[in-house]
Amino acid sequence: MNEKEISEIRRRFRPDKSNITHVRGCYVNERQEIVAAFDQSLALLPQEESENLLAVLRRTLSGTLGKNLIDMPFSTAQVVDSDEHRLLMALRDSALNDEAAVSALFEKIIAAYRPEGTYLILLAHDTYDVPFRSRDGERQDDASSETYSYVLCSICPVKETKPVLGYSVPENAFHNRGIDWLVGAPALGFLFPAFNDRSADIYSALYYARDDADSHDAFVDAVFRCPPPMPAETQKETFGAVLGDALEEACSFDVVQSVQGGLVEMIEEHKANKEVEPLQISKGTVRAMLTACGVPGENVARFEEQYDAQFGADTALSPRNLVETRKFEVTTPDVTIRVNPACSDLIETRVIDGVRYILIRADDGVAVNGVPIRIEDRSYPEMQE
Repeated sequence: MNEKEISEIRRRFRPDKSNITHVRGCYVNERQEIVAAFDQSLALLPQEESENLLAVLRRTLSGTLGKNLIDMPFSTAQVVDSDEHRLLMALRDSALNDEAAVSALFEKIIAAYRPEGTYLILLAHDTYDVPFRSRDGERQDDASSETYSYVLCSICPVKETKPVLGYSVPENAFHNRGIDWLVGAPALGFLFPAFNDRSADIYSALYYARDDADSHDAFVDAVFRCPPPMPAETQKETFGAVLGDALEEACSFDVVQSVQGGLVEMIEEHKANKEVEPLQISKGTVRAMLTACGVPGENVARFEEQYDAQFGADTALSPRNLVETRKFEVTTPDVTIRVNPACSDLIETRVIDGVRYILIRADDGVAVNGVPIRIEDRSYPEMQE
């Protein structure tokens, strides 16, 4: 799914847009026991509570594509005959009215997901008459191309509040408010089937994980039986390690700055052009950057070998998972330097009298712990160009 398709479905989770009539769920305690199961009719809820419930579900379709929202493809064999796909289809086709299917999903999730504390599993079913879009992109609400029937699952932590002092307006007095339980933002979830090319795709699901450093392998295996995705944070760490190991002495500040700057530029250009499809790069993209920086051919070949070993030869990666777009950071064991990525040219490295230095050009506005300082004019022959 691309960002436009995700946004189109996310807009469904409003009282005036969705056809969601009820939400099913269960409350799970610290011992992985179902304390309560429920089937909540939205029509019987006050408007504010209905809106809040839909808002919680909607957040399962939030975050960055490729980082928090990940396509989970099913093989043809799974679609033809597998327990995991058959269960998801039963949930969708029954509009969550298949008691055995709902219970089976709850059991799968509870057996695989072991967070600290209690949580809710929420399930919603919706049918969407997909408006037809002409070739010029114009939406025609009176012409529907198909009805998209789907299930959304949200897994939300439930947190215990602390007793606080509250004010009662009718009594004009302060009273202690007791302990309460609040539903937090979804930690995990999925949409099935995916909404690819604005149509139901039973060969794919959209998986959500709020923490991009944890892929929740057990959950993914239990629900999808697919290889778990490499977490975005792990992708960044692995990519950096591959660059450093493969380039060795050729992995200079200028080379890393050029590669990261090139990836950030691609991200900004993709965003400015409002491209629909997700931005992805291959090892060939990085190879071209390294070659342009003058990295020796043997080091470039070594990078490709290690890329294949860590990510897969034909694997495309999202640049958003590989670089920070809002900061440029240089670290030593004792010092950390952070600058705006657009100003990374203010930093350079140099060897003076055999000692390695990181140099920062400082023109105006230099301060130490908030105190403005002046930099004395001292000339060092070794630093003259």
